[in-house]
Amino acid sequence: MMDTNNNKSGLAIALDIGTTKICAIAGRRDRHGKLEVLGFGRVNSEGVLRGVVSNIEKTVKAISEAVASAQRSAGTDFRVVHVGIAGQHIKSLQHRGILTRDNDHTEISQRDIDRLISDMYKLVLPPGDKILHVIPQEYTVDNEQGITDPIGMSGIRLEANFHIITGQISASNNIYRCVERTGLKVSNMTLEPIASAAAVLSDEEKEAGVALVDMGGGTTDITIFKDGIIRHTAVIPFGGNVITKDIKEGCTVMGQQAEKLKIKFGSALADEVYDNRIISIPGLRGRDHKEVSEKNLARIIQARVEEILDYVLWEIRRSGFERKLIAGIVLTGGGALLNHIDKLAEFHTGMSTRVGVPVEHLAHGYHEQLSSPIYATGVGLLMKGLDDLEAGRVSIPEPVTEEEEEYEEDASGRWYEQLFRKTKEWFEAEPDSEF
Repeated sequence: MMDTNNNKSGLAIALDIGTTKICAIAGRRDRHGKLEVLGFGRVNSEGVLRGVVSNIEKTVKAISEAVASAQRSAGTDFRVVHVGIAGQHIKSLQHRGILTRDNDHTEISQRDIDRLISDMYKLVLPPGDKILHVIPQEYTVDNEQGITDPIGMSGIRLEANFHIITGQISASNNIYRCVERTGLKVSNMTLEPIASAAAVLSDEEKEAGVALVDMGGGTTDITIFKDGIIRHTAVIPFGGNVITKDIKEGCTVMGQQAEKLKIKFGSALADEVYDNRIISIPGLRGRDHKEVSEKNLARIIQARVEEILDYVLWEIRRSGFERKLIAGIVLTGGGALLNHIDKLAEFHTGMSTRVGVPVEHLAHGYHEQLSSPIYATGVGLLMKGLDDLEAGRVSIPEPVTEEEEEYEEDASGRWYEQLFRKTKEWFEAEPDSEF
């Protein structure tokens, strides 16, 4: 994968800071518009709780390791990253904006839409909250409703419905602080469920109506699309870690053993367990080993997954699109790796379900590890980072090679030496008689 002779222009780096893992992915678009992943690194996350940074030092250490691994495989150093934000502090609201134009003969331009969007950022929010995204829904031009793209039309009164996503200032500041302490800069920040949707959903699904359910370790994120537009976003404060905790308590085993049981033998549907094998678990310090029935393990998992799906259904109903999601549900994230979880989701919600993997936008020859739903957010963040780069919304400096870095250090060292020598000469010089 490593190729130091690659032209690194147009390179973006995504950083997914999750509850169970921190993942860095570097890549660019090839001539066919597909994502060419040049390097990636993944480490376990210990300083993040339910999608929010809870320990700065541990998170900084994990980010440094993940980025260093991606740098080694990409063969270049990174300076700027595109990061994601999640957590139960994320909220969404609907708001309507109105713009009265000066001239009805001139065409509506992107500048008019930008003015409408910038007005939304002036909304008064609860203390400690900030606006993360302002997403236009439909436009109205002089009482003509249901317009998706008003650019080029004429009219005096331009109105729009907006889906506004907010989050806590402290949560985003902690992410910035962690990234900057590793020597990197944040180019932009994207809500993680929006990034996941970009990676695993097709345009047809977004048009038909679909609910993306991203089951992470700490949270389950929901994004609902209809007619190609984001209609609803929500964060449920339950994820895979709660399932592991249930196994730990229900089977009276250690946390690490519970996680291994879930990954290796777990099933989200107890009726699909036919063999009902007995799993033997080593005891502590000479104590007798424990025996766990595979069927009972599946029952513990199924009970918690059904509870999470109840919350998902509640959010879908709250959005008002319950009967309008033709494409049903797409599951992604680490929780989607549970055996038969797609079947359980279908039975429990009555909606067609598939597991989404982020390979549709990847160029041929990608690493097989990336064909997993756990990388959906990382790949989506990489896509968003490249979009920003190509649109000129961020400027990323050229990567620094080792030779350039050594030259810069030498040059700065010489500059300080010259300054010191001149200062010394000035102080040691004879004072001027005129003074």
